[in-house]
Amino acid sequence: MTDTATAKCEEEAQKPDLWLRFLLWREKHIKEKSFVIILAFLTGLLGGFAALLLKLLIHLISSTLQTHIEITGANYMYLVYPFIGIILATMYVKFFVRDNISHGVTRVLYSISQNKSRLKPHNMYSSVIASAMTIGFGGSVGAEGPIVATGASIGSNLGQLFKMSPRILMILVGCGAAAGIAGIFKAPIAGVLFTIEVLMLDLTTVSVMPLLISSVTAATLAYIFTGYDLEFFFVQSEPFVTQRIPFVIALGVACGLVSLYFTRVMNMMENFFKKRLTTQWKRSLIGGVILAGLIFLFPPLYGEGYSAINELLGGAPSSIVGNSLFSSDGGNNWFILLFIGCIILFKALATSATNGGGGVGGTFAPSLYVGCMTGFFFAFLMNILMPGGDPLSVKNFALMGMAGVMSGVMHAPLMAIFLTAEMTGGYDLFLPLLIVSAISYGTIKLFEPFSIYTMRLAQRGELLTHHKDRAVLTLLKMDSVIEQDFMAVRPEMNLKQMVDVISKSNRNLFPVIDENGTLLGIVLLDEIRNIMFRPDLYKRMHVRRFMSAPPAKIEINESMERVMKIFDDTGAWNLPVVDKGKYVGFVSKSKIFNSYRRVLRHYSDD
Repeated sequence: MTDTATAKCEEEAQKPDLWLRFLLWREKHIKEKSFVIILAFLTGLLGGFAALLLKLLIHLISSTLQTHIEITGANYMYLVYPFIGIILATMYVKFFVRDNISHGVTRVLYSISQNKSRLKPHNMYSSVIASAMTIGFGGSVGAEGPIVATGASIGSNLGQLFKMSPRILMILVGCGAAAGIAGIFKAPIAGVLFTIEVLMLDLTTVSVMPLLISSVTAATLAYIFTGYDLEFFFVQSEPFVTQRIPFVIALGVACGLVSLYFTRVMNMMENFFKKRLTTQWKRSLIGGVILAGLIFLFPPLYGEGYSAINELLGGAPSSIVGNSLFSSDGGNNWFILLFIGCIILFKALATSATNGGGGVGGTFAPSLYVGCMTGFFFAFLMNILMPGGDPLSVKNFALMGMAGVMSGVMHAPLMAIFLTAEMTGGYDLFLPLLIVSAISYGTIKLFEPFSIYTMRLAQRGELLTHHKDRAVLTLLKMDSVIEQDFMAVRPEMNLKQMVDVISKSNRNLFPVIDENGTLLGIVLLDEIRNIMFRPDLYKRMHVRRFMSAPPAKIEINESMERVMKIFDDTGAWNLPVVDKGKYVGFVSKSKIFNSYRRVLRHYSDD
């Protein structure tokens, strides 16, 4: 390289980076609150396009494959397509993404509570591609979980690009998730409520406007490109009357129990795939076989199942049976009831087999699907058992069931109510939707305190909730409160050596460790004050004689909520932190209180 070229490179390197100059200009000329609104709009726009793209890909793959399927009798391609979808998704994740992208909503929750709302850039597209292959080939999951992860990642990475604070990143993650839900369902209110009830972000004066803008932007985009048709076609042919309320209450309890069954089976199957099947190829093989077999016997389990929902909301259950091996029995009411009951039971198996086998999808659509089937099953059964009475509207109850099971599975009653109403236009059934959702939620809460998305994070103490105290403790990290300026001593040291250490330290607490770094005990200055000025004991007294056991030891991976409980139980102000017995440092109650105050003020700043 010539001297001129070298000088030119050095001159260029000395110039301020253009992007950094823009960021400095933005900080000077655009207030943070105004800039967050701009970012929320961009997040809504990109999240809406991502939702449209995902729906387009799923429809394109599914319609192309199903042109080769007969609508009656045995469809042997159902034994092939789901298996291919799982294998393709597995290979894509393993060889291209090289990262775990399953459980999209749970990963968003984890990023909020444990990773300062930072999501990897590949999450902006990887879930879209993998879920399109999974669902398009028949995977019995929903596209909503992946689009939530995609939208949240778009918001997070936009915020990171513009060097926004963790507090703003959290809002933008919520904006992206709201945009994903609003764009894929054309349900802006449900998008906002999703971030409040499922992601558990607080609705403050700072967050409310960005969430609304993102959600409305994505929904508007969906209306522009796909028209004003609702997601599900529903015409309320029978008005709801108050005499039906006892049946609505009973349906709410039934939806709560079905939600519990769905959640427990999903967890059981996930544990089976994770702990019993040691390699991903074994998981793909077993998952593909289970899924293909279930879809072959019950074709309505293919894909998201929205066509089956439309048929039930249209009052045409016989067409569901007619597309299966059992089409000849489609006119028998008891057989229809048995068929739909089997679908309710097997949907959880099909969904967990899809995800456990390596497919990528969410439980959003499956909960809507199971809810619709449950509501229809309930009303259909009541009408058979009470032939002389005024029949229940199977369409109305199918709609209520959608809200009921979604409310129970996701622990989100408000979102379930508004999402069901926005997707179907069933606002005239608002009162029964509210009753079913509330009772279903109350029923499952008796057995499961956390939703299907949050239970594992809650067990590990990594869940951010609306409980302010727990939320702040969750945001605190152990490594930020550990103090390591304590001078360690050895058990064989004599009192003279101990006094020398004390003279060099500004602490009144000393950890006692062995040559391997294992914590053996502590020495408190107050406990040896009466002997430290006696020279006659300097050679005779050793640390092992006057050291004491600490009130408790804190493992380095303990949750902060657990740490505070230990402090409360022991009454101590300083406790040692160990990593499998090895001394790490000390944590003090005063340090935690100071950090607690700082985090609380930071994330509550309006």
